[in-house]
Amino acid sequence: MAGSSNVPHKTPLPEGIRVGTVMRIRGVVPNEAGRFHVNLLCSEEPGSEAALHFNPRLDESTVVFNSLQGGAWGSEERGSGIPFQRGQPFDVLLIATEQGFKAVVGDSEYHHFRYRIPPARVRVLEVGGDLQLESVKIF
Repeated sequence: MAGSSNVPHKTPLPEGIRVGTVMRIRGVVPNEAGRFHVNLLCSEEPGSEAALHFNPRLDESTVVFNSLQGGAWGSEERGSGIPFQRGQPFDVLLIATEQGFKAVVGDSEYHHFRYRIPPARVRVLEVGGDLQLESVKIF
């Protein structure tokens, strides 16, 4: 698909994630988008465990949150509604809190995903799928 040549994108996080870490992902959802994802992976290896799988599915009008542990997906959590629209820019903040990852989309808190894997184990932020990625910032 045109315009998505800059994904998958990987940002190494050699120090892991600690409480207070904010990951900001900005981009545009293409007009024909099906789904895209942000993964917080525990290593660069294929099949790595994922502390967070954030998966907006425009084809299903939902956003799925999950984790991958020991090669198996956990139970899916879904946010309410879909705060992403085809053809529109988006701004997502993933914030590490005491209890989990808080997803903020635009100006509103969208979902809080409780930790299943300690955030200190995260080593890579990966963005992929149907999106035009503009920036990934970690602060």
